[in-house]
Amino acid sequence: MERATQGRWSGRGAAAEQKEDGVQYIFLIYGDESEGSSSPDEMAKSMQEWGDYTQYLKDKGYHLAGEALYPTHDATTVRVRDGKTITTDGPFAETKEQLGGYYMIDCDNLDQAIDAASRIPAARGGTIEVRPIMEYGQS
Repeated sequence: MERATQGRWSGRGAAAEQKEDGVQYIFLIYGDESEGSSSPDEMAKSMQEWGDYTQYLKDKGYHLAGEALYPTHDATTVRVRDGKTITTDGPFAETKEQLGGYYMIDCDNLDQAIDAASRIPAARGGTIEVRPIMEYGQS
């Protein structure tokens, strides 16, 4: 798979060098939460697609974890300013796409991670951020 890095980190740098047996990545799944499945048939089809995708990750030996998140209206933002904890209902910022869930995987390299991320059902209309996980304390 050819991939343009546009002058950015190629994925075979520091993260890959830290582990000889692969790299852990998190897929942050963003989409417009106002565009949900409406009918029971659409919801069943969507749940089947997500179940099939999770099984694909397990079959490849990549799957570490993954969950959906409640909508942003159920979020609480926490800040500490001048030693005081400040909480706000909802997300930190209004955005067009919201974080809706994640997967954590362990694969050999960024190319495999990108291939796996491209198969996420939400990638067809949303955005998948692929980010290597820093693993501290590895010997």
